[in-house]
Amino acid sequence: MTRRAVTREGDHVLVVGAGLSGLSAAMHLAGAGRRVTVVERTSRPGGRAAGVELPASRGGSYHLDTGPTVLTMPDLLADCFDALGERREDWLALRQLDPAYRARFADGTGLSMTSDTQAMAARIREFAGPADAAGYERYVDFVTRLYRLQIDAFIDRNFDSPLDLVGLSLARLVAMRGFARLAPTVARFFRDERLQRIFSFQALYAGVSPQRALALYAVISYMDLVEGVYYPVGGMSAVPRAMEAAARKAGVEFVYDATVDAVWWQGERVRTVTTAQGHSWSPDAVVVTADLPAARALLGRPEHRLVPTHYSPSCVVLAAGLRGRWSGEAHHTMHFGRAWAEVFEDLEEGRLMRDPSFLVSMPSASDQALAPDGASAAYLLFPTPNLTAPLDWDRLRGPYRRHMLRCLERAGYQGFGDDIDAEVLLTPADWGAQGLAAGTPFAAAHTFAQTGPFRSPNHVGDNVVLAGSGTVPGVGVPMVLVSGRLAAERLTGHDPSRLSRARRVRAAR
Repeated sequence: MTRRAVTREGDHVLVVGAGLSGLSAAMHLAGAGRRVTVVERTSRPGGRAAGVELPASRGGSYHLDTGPTVLTMPDLLADCFDALGERREDWLALRQLDPAYRARFADGTGLSMTSDTQAMAARIREFAGPADAAGYERYVDFVTRLYRLQIDAFIDRNFDSPLDLVGLSLARLVAMRGFARLAPTVARFFRDERLQRIFSFQALYAGVSPQRALALYAVISYMDLVEGVYYPVGGMSAVPRAMEAAARKAGVEFVYDATVDAVWWQGERVRTVTTAQGHSWSPDAVVVTADLPAARALLGRPEHRLVPTHYSPSCVVLAAGLRGRWSGEAHHTMHFGRAWAEVFEDLEEGRLMRDPSFLVSMPSASDQALAPDGASAAYLLFPTPNLTAPLDWDRLRGPYRRHMLRCLERAGYQGFGDDIDAEVLLTPADWGAQGLAAGTPFAAAHTFAQTGPFRSPNHVGDNVVLAGSGTVPGVGVPMVLVSGRLAAERLTGHDPSRLSRARRVRAAR
């Protein structure tokens, strides 16, 4: 059972934060008849997905993403527009990427990943042999069944207690060995160690190693390689811009450059919210989307956990505008070093990766408008320990940037560093300065004790709810969009007669 609704049609809800979760919450609330105000400390929507625009030395601009670069499960995004009676297609264009991404290995081999199951099986047959091709077809069946079981019972729902897990769905998940470990689960389907990497590296998104991650997180493979990877035309920052525009049309008010600095309670209800710039509201309910520790500090309601929160590893991101057209590159390429288990040992033990695996995105391969004529837009992500490790990022900032560029040169991107025309470099220290706990943009890791109903709950008091990657259901663009809707449903009640587009699609399957 979802906690009782605490607002009525026409009530005023204040949403703190215009990131993806806040925009999702605002759209669902407005669609349910609430009067919504979104207050955002920066000058534009998007949060970590806002991106930057940098001038090019020869005229024009680079439009660079500095946060998430992978969009999956577009029906979850469509839900936000559906809530307002709008079509996502009228506000935002998406292109499915093929390949979804390319995997490259230190031995010089590579494999392009596609969501076409038959085509992918044929590629794997050529890459690793018929046994693994057959294993891939079984794996697709496994992750599809795993996803369909999890999405309604464990992901797309509010929990009030771990007891909400008990039932037939839990028994089925146990029967599917969903609580086994991811790495040995993947190894049941693939003999080739390179394929095992391809289908288990997604555990990084969940903040744990494949050896420790639960097998249920194989659903990330389903999102990537069955549903497909998409690119929003204009870059990932086009997503929040489109969401904000549709929300404005529906009457949502946006207040930018305003930092909420005080929340006044009366009993278990928030009565007044103020900003450092002099705004004041007395809303009927509040949605707070700041990073979870910051949100609870703002509310004056610290979370009391039996064990300390375990945070995900962090990353260094280099977003760069490049002179010259880098043609022939895939939109997303995952580069694997020779080491594998060692990568996760390094991250978990607070060391920089000795043999790095890293992501290279070339979004201008799909959208040349992101850069001036003859130029390119690029994005590099290297996983690193978070700020709980004793690493001095003020000292490491320059040397680690040079290390990243050397790794790129060795991976075949000759002259990449020389082509950089404009850039943004974000280290764990920069993520921490943005208010992200432990300096990680990936929030609390998805360990068993921080998963599902054991993750930090999204309700605080009688008229305050939380949204974002720190609460349910977790990390990633699809999950934070769901978190916004779940927060809205805490305040409006779940109306089973209004199936979202994603729920309608699932029901049709």
